[in-house]
Amino acid sequence: MKRIFPCLIAAIIAAGCAKHDETAADEATPTVVSVQTGALKLATLHRYVQGYGTVEPAPATTEQPAAGAQLAAPSAGVVAKVNVLEGRHVEKGDVLMELNSGTMTAENAEQEVARQKKLYAQENTSLKNLQNAEAQLALLRVTAPLSGTVARVNVKPGQAVDLTTVVAEVMDLNRLAVSAEIPAAEASDLKSGNPVEVLTEPPVTTELLFVSPNVDKNNGTILVRALLSAGGALRPGQFVSLRIVTAVHTNSLAAPSESVVTDESGKSVVALVKGDEAAQRPVQTGLRENGWVEIAAPELKAGDIVVTVGAYGLPEKTKISVRNSSGDETSTNSSNAK
Repeated sequence: MKRIFPCLIAAIIAAGCAKHDETAADEATPTVVSVQTGALKLATLHRYVQGYGTVEPAPATTEQPAAGAQLAAPSAGVVAKVNVLEGRHVEKGDVLMELNSGTMTAENAEQEVARQKKLYAQENTSLKNLQNAEAQLALLRVTAPLSGTVARVNVKPGQAVDLTTVVAEVMDLNRLAVSAEIPAAEASDLKSGNPVEVLTEPPVTTELLFVSPNVDKNNGTILVRALLSAGGALRPGQFVSLRIVTAVHTNSLAAPSESVVTDESGKSVVALVKGDEAAQRPVQTGLRENGWVEIAAPELKAGDIVVTVGAYGLPEKTKISVRNSSGDETSTNSSNAK
């Protein structure tokens, strides 16, 4: 019995030493974190103002009239004849409709104009009489003020109309514009000439023609407008999304957006890979576009490898193993990490 106790004590001491050695070995083994990585690159990045707009006929300019017109009856009366169908092309001056008003009909007025012209050529009537006859005929005809497409016919023969009745609408589909209302808080950098991308399929590119100097007090927005190229697929009334380019930065150092994280002090950092370690580097951020962020830091350059997945909260000089989208674990000592 006396020999058993010394043996037990020796066994307990040996077990304690072994456990201590195992704990020390575990503490000495560095933690290895699995991450994914990407490379910095030089890129051209843009700042955009996003919005939604409506396609409509182009407004009047100093060179051209408006590309769309709603036509009202020139006098009160009854529609005698409709000469066009919706969708038909018409030329400026074409007679779209004829009216009867009181005892005067468009047919009689046309005959009177012809008679006055013949008499005037024979010097048997005055210019005033001819002009009065032409004016009377004009009150009984609806003519196209521009060449374009008849977008709408609102009346039919036998229908009574007055000066407020919109009888038809004509549009020049080769002269369209897109108008949008942009929140005033986002419009400080907008100006005529800014590139515009209408996000249809395929996208349509143009530039701002007009930026209103006034803010709409009802909704706090600013009206902007851009002309569209002739022959496009867009149609009046179509609702589209668009973006306006307000800044372009070329040859900018860019990082994958998921690689830029915020540290405990609230500053933006990236985890730069060197060999089998990753160390955080503070960066200044700028424009963001299509999953890339503009960054600036003295020690960073295009081709540097940074942690994309697993970068948040990464301790300084952490041992890492790279497991990119292929799922294969790779050594950070390979050529793409140097």
